[in-house]
Amino acid sequence: MKIKDMFDRDSAVISFEFFPPKTEKGTTQLFEAAQMLGPCRPSFISVTYGAGGSTRDRTLDLVVRIKAELGIETMAHLTCVGANRAEIASVLDRLQKAGIQNILALRGDPPKGQDAFVATDGGFHHASELVQFIRAEGYPFCVGAACYPEGHPETPDREADLDHLKHKVEQGVDFLVSQLFFDNEDYFAFVRRARARGIECPIVPGLMPITNVAQVERFTKMCGARIPQELNRRLKIVEQDPAAVVATGVYWSAVQARALLAEGAPGVHFYTLNKSSASLAVHAALGM
Repeated sequence: MKIKDMFDRDSAVISFEFFPPKTEKGTTQLFEAAQMLGPCRPSFISVTYGAGGSTRDRTLDLVVRIKAELGIETMAHLTCVGANRAEIASVLDRLQKAGIQNILALRGDPPKGQDAFVATDGGFHHASELVQFIRAEGYPFCVGAACYPEGHPETPDREADLDHLKHKVEQGVDFLVSQLFFDNEDYFAFVRRARARGIECPIVPGLMPITNVAQVERFTKMCGARIPQELNRRLKIVEQDPAAVVATGVYWSAVQARALLAEGAPGVHFYTLNKSSASLAVHAALGM
C-alpha cells in the first residue's frame, strides 16, 4: 500500500524506523525487533541507508523481507550519496521489481571523514533533484522526504530552508517526515510556516524515545535539534541510572505523541535506533 493513501483513513499513521546493521547477526536481531512490533499494527516500517550509502543492499533486502515475511508495509530510504543516475536507477528498478511502493528520498549525510556533501559525478546535489528524477523517469513510487522543524543544520536561515523545502515538495513529494524534536511547539510552529508557504502535503512528526543521554546529546548536535531545558534537567538527574533514563525518555515521548495526535498531527514516526522496546512502551502508553 502506498503511504500517501494511509492518510485518507481515520486512524493515525504510526511508523517505526530502523537502520541496517553491518553484520548478519545484527540483521537477525533487527528482524526480531521488527517482528516484536507486529502487535502494534504499524502503518509501515522504514529502513535507512548506512553512512554514505554503505549498506544499500542490506536496506533493500530488509524492506523486502519485512514486507514479505511480516506482512508490514515498508519504506526504503534512498540517498544521493555515492551513486550516479544510472546506479540510482538500478536501485529503483530493484525496488519496483520487488514490489516496494514507498521511498524516502534524501540527499544523505557525507561519508565518514568528509565535512561537506560532495555529489558523485553524474549524481545529484540535492534531494529535490532525486525526487525530480524519480518522477521524470516515470517510477510509480509514493515518495516521502525529510523536513526540519528547527531548521536544517546547514541552513541557518529558516526562511531559505522553507524555500528549499517547498521546491522539493513541488518536484513530487507526497508526504514529509520531520527530523526528531523534543518540543511540540517547534513542530506546530513549523507546520504553520509551511502551510503559509503553500506546502500542503502531510507532515509527520518524528520522535525518538531517549534511551541514552550521551547518545541523544550526540544526535541533537549532529542534526541541529535542541533538548528543552526541562527535559535536560530531568535527564541530568537520572543519567547515572540507565533504567531511569529509559523511563524518562519513554514518558517524555509518550506525552509528546499524545499531544501531537490530539492537536491534529497525521501520525507519529518513531526513530527506534534498532531497539523496539522503548518505542513499544510509548505505543502502549498511547493505548492504540
